[in-house]
Amino acid sequence: MTLEPGGGETDAAVAEGVGVDPQVRRPARARVWRAVWELLHDLSVAVLFCFFLITFVAQAFRVQGTSMEPLLRDGDRIVVNKFVYRFQSIETGDVVVFWYPREPSVSFIKRVVGRPGDLVEIRAGRLFVNGTWMPEPYLAEGFHDTESYVPTRVRPGHYFVLGDHRRSSNDSRSWGQVPEKYIYGQAIFRFWPLRDMGPIR
Repeated sequence: MTLEPGGGETDAAVAEGVGVDPQVRRPARARVWRAVWELLHDLSVAVLFCFFLITFVAQAFRVQGTSMEPLLRDGDRIVVNKFVYRFQSIETGDVVVFWYPREPSVSFIKRVVGRPGDLVEIRAGRLFVNGTWMPEPYLAEGFHDTESYVPTRVRPGHYFVLGDHRRSSNDSRSWGQVPEKYIYGQAIFRFWPLRDMGPIR
């Protein structure tokens, strides 16, 4: 028993908070643990989903370099579809992302101009495939070169790739063809800068 400042008496047990039913505390604690568990569960699902998405479906990349100008510029942010080639073949004109054959830890982005079995030739800067001149409307004025490349047969399971900026591109003309197993996606969309947002063709 204690005394209040005014001299009245009060129950010590009530003043010290001892009389609270333990059964009331347990459900509150259980609710907290349940909320924490649900949060951890949801976070785990989200992480696994993002991992699956990035590994197998799509991934954002930042373009480095000028080899694909004017289509793509240094610093552009793009989305690469990593799922598309599980259902369809790689086609001429596709802008693909692949592991650099001479250093497979580095990713390159180029345009496919020759498929397996094609005969690729460049005459004074003009592209010929299987003896036929291939117009390249994606090449801008001033980005051409006038060099020639001897006729080359694309090997089975390989692709011949070129940059759109022929004057500054390090591509199949210098280091050869790209094995199909190294091509892991198609560039499909640019989301930055906002003024250039749109599909990549």
